[in-house]
Amino acid sequence: MLPHLFHRPFRAVLIILFALLCSNLAWALTPVRRPAPTPVLISEIRQTVLRTIGSETPIQLESLAVKVAVAGTQATTTLDMVFYNPNSRQLEGELQFPLLPQQQISGFALDINGTMRPAVPVEKAKGRQVFDEIERRRVDPGLLEKTVGNQFKLRVYPVPAYGRRTVQITVNEALATRNGQLLYRLPLDFFKSVAAFKLQVDVAGSSVAPQLQGSLLPLKFVRDGDGYSARFDKASFAPQGQLQLSWPATARPQVYTQAFDSERFFVAEVPLKAASKPRVLPKTIGLLWDSSGSGANRALPAELALLDRYFKAMGNGEVRLVRLRDRAEAVQSYKIAGGDWSALRQALQGTQYDGATALGGWQPQADVGEYLLFSDGVGNYGSDDVPDLAPGQRLYSINSASAADSVRLAALAARNRGRLITLDDQAGVAQAARQLLEEAPHIAGLAADSASQLVAQSPYADDGMLRIAGVLGAAEDTLRITLEQGGQRSEIRLPLRTGSNPHPAAAAQWAQYRIATLEAEPQRYRGEIRRLGQRFGLPTRETSLIVLETIADYVRYEIEPPASERAAYLKLKAEQGTMQAQTRRKHVEDVVREFEQKVAWWQRDYPKGAIPTPKPAPAAKSGRFEESASLDFQKSEANMEGRVFPATPMAAAPAMARKARAEVVADMADKADAAAPAISIALKRWTPDAPYISRLRNAKPAALYAIYLDEKPGYANSSAFYLDVADLLFEQNQRDLALRVLSNLAEMDLENRHILRILAYRLLQTKAPELAVPIFEQVRDMAEEEPQSFRDLGLAYAAVGREQDAVEQLNEVIVRPWDGRFAEIELIAVAELNAIVANARTMLDTRSVDPRLLKNLPLDLRVILTWDADNSDMDLWVTDPNGERCYYGHRFTYQGGRMSRDFTGGYGPEEFSLRHAKPGKYKVEVNFYGNRQQTVAGATTLQVKLATGFGGKNAREQIVTLRLKDRSETVFVGEFEVLGNGNAKPVKK
Repeated sequence: MLPHLFHRPFRAVLIILFALLCSNLAWALTPVRRPAPTPVLISEIRQTVLRTIGSETPIQLESLAVKVAVAGTQATTTLDMVFYNPNSRQLEGELQFPLLPQQQISGFALDINGTMRPAVPVEKAKGRQVFDEIERRRVDPGLLEKTVGNQFKLRVYPVPAYGRRTVQITVNEALATRNGQLLYRLPLDFFKSVAAFKLQVDVAGSSVAPQLQGSLLPLKFVRDGDGYSARFDKASFAPQGQLQLSWPATARPQVYTQAFDSERFFVAEVPLKAASKPRVLPKTIGLLWDSSGSGANRALPAELALLDRYFKAMGNGEVRLVRLRDRAEAVQSYKIAGGDWSALRQALQGTQYDGATALGGWQPQADVGEYLLFSDGVGNYGSDDVPDLAPGQRLYSINSASAADSVRLAALAARNRGRLITLDDQAGVAQAARQLLEEAPHIAGLAADSASQLVAQSPYADDGMLRIAGVLGAAEDTLRITLEQGGQRSEIRLPLRTGSNPHPAAAAQWAQYRIATLEAEPQRYRGEIRRLGQRFGLPTRETSLIVLETIADYVRYEIEPPASERAAYLKLKAEQGTMQAQTRRKHVEDVVREFEQKVAWWQRDYPKGAIPTPKPAPAAKSGRFEESASLDFQKSEANMEGRVFPATPMAAAPAMARKARAEVVADMADKADAAAPAISIALKRWTPDAPYISRLRNAKPAALYAIYLDEKPGYANSSAFYLDVADLLFEQNQRDLALRVLSNLAEMDLENRHILRILAYRLLQTKAPELAVPIFEQVRDMAEEEPQSFRDLGLAYAAVGREQDAVEQLNEVIVRPWDGRFAEIELIAVAELNAIVANARTMLDTRSVDPRLLKNLPLDLRVILTWDADNSDMDLWVTDPNGERCYYGHRFTYQGGRMSRDFTGGYGPEEFSLRHAKPGKYKVEVNFYGNRQQTVAGATTLQVKLATGFGGKNAREQIVTLRLKDRSETVFVGEFEVLGNGNAKPVKK
């Protein structure tokens, strides 16, 4: 099973909040805004630390070199970090950090064989697949990916035992302007103590030396060419405070250009100091209040203070409140009289923040003048997009959360003639109120004679600066910016010249602005976002950056390497051009051969009487005897699996073939239903033993949800807690609350496919497949390297009546070559595909499916086991009325039971099949053999599906979700009871 259970290198988790990168750098200018909230979602990490699981010694940041290069308002910061592993085993490092909207990762490199190798772009799902596969082979990979919003994750493997790894990250940003000063800030105390620290700052084009503020570094700037530079080196350095630099910003517009990929890009920066003017507020507004679990992490007192100013300016009016959680709740109306909004304030203060975040699902009302959206913008639930408003309506996004999808919030507001307002804390209320209550000049139009693809960073002059980018079409051109304020329009003209102010980040800056506009509807524009990320080497929600060790790996996964390795890559790729097609064809042939063996098993008649008493066999030379008649049968079945059977003949014409197939499978399904015996399913009720259970179970139904909210802070990061509470609410017929509690799993650990699978499985179990489908779609996009991603989605499609889509997804499971740890999943998908085709409401197009695999195999009994933890080994046991157990070590039983091959390193499924069931009871158990991965819940979550009449029109199934913690633990799941009746096929004695 797992003889080397713990030989896989232990994982380390490096969690860094680079305040440099996340420049919520208002920390340096304003007090800490609020105490850290209860960690319902992702807890904020306030220091640089590399932790290991168990008692491992933390990995050390041994040296840090920071290089800052500023040209105009564009700053590039490069961090070279050397990590030392003082442990006796190699580890994987994981680095997590957020960025602000104006910041973009422009480079990532990893040391390979003593030299720094730059990363290259790759599709996000493929990047994860490649990283995980290469890690299993103990080879060096590095992966940097964007998670949610503007948050990023870097994975590095391995950090050798008593060894070092060097990681380099480069970030571009447009510097903020305050009171005519450009500001650059670098928090230092997040890095704790380092053995060697180096800092280099170069500011080009400045006539005044940067001024040092708020830092204990003895940094001195000297004249260097047309700018200034400074150096600082120190051993055994314990950084403190924050490096803050400021110098006068130019009052003149600036244009930067860059030749990239046969095009010439430009970025124009136009200072704008026009004052804002009070605007007339509508008398009816919509208030979209994010009441999900993550909503508790916002600066709620500051938000209420902002609303207080807003309603005082409104005077009299009406507010239509819509709470956004796992679904949009019904509209509630509140009157505002003389600025008094006490009833609404009381309602908002009493909000219980719970559930996932669905930003869509609400409908704009025609008489609402504008909508205010208070949210972190991190939508993680549901499939509804945020609706477009009517031409006369506006949407203002207000964000007060430190971890937010501010890019999407800004895009939503800009699309609906509003703006994003960032609310840091109480001290920022006044500035936020001015942005909300006043009309500032904003871009109403962009035009040029030959320049194209014009896009603005923001319609407003954030920090007093308009930034516009585009593609130049001629050596000289004029950019025309139309501004609007209070119904009045004006125009700014700016000359554009090819080759002026060359800047290495201009092209990437244009791509960043373009991607930001697409983020309002990221699902609709996935393709363009992916193409932009790949072309410009940017990590996006669709692309990642990856470093591989060998050229063979770049060829194997069809990833173009850095330019320095391109020639060797092309040569090797040409040599291996036909191998992948051959592999795919061979894989399908293997599946066909295995399916023919399964058909032979299905067609065979098996005895239904008691297992004969074994007779002594002649002594072998070794002196051993055969153990039982079942072993004789097991040997014959093993021999049968090695045989090749002729393919089922099919009609020649495709249309006739499809019709013939449909008739055959439908006829087989009808016959299976007609001959099916009466079978009942009894599931054992899952009874958790967590300390909160007794209190919740003893609660009155009306008090159950309130007690859950009281217990929630202590179990906020436990998926088991939400599953258990949801079960209790379902038992009390409080379905809406149960679904809300269940949806919290989507908020626990963003982009954790294991938790998302648990959530989607549970939604299927509770007869809510329409909610499960978008989650399974997300999991598929995240983990295309795992066949379960396609199988799960296919079954969910079938559950909502999308049978054709189900066939396409299941066929992907069949035709793709998978890692060897996913044993026989193709055969399981073949069975499910044929059952769907046989019972579809309309004729399905099966031309993509190999015709040799189109044969429905109805079953009396079927059991499917899946689990959430990778690198885990669960075993399905089914014991029949003969007392014979079918499991991985005894896959075929005397009466015809069949167990699929053992899954020892994946998520399952393991499948028990029996065509004709002997009357009696069949006991279903699950055994936890071993686990090489620590899950978020602290236990492995299992799903067991018991089905009768599988493949027929009267199929029935029941599903149970349960958890196992300890190795060698066994749990009873349930049982079938097969009753003999007149319709049952006579049993063979």
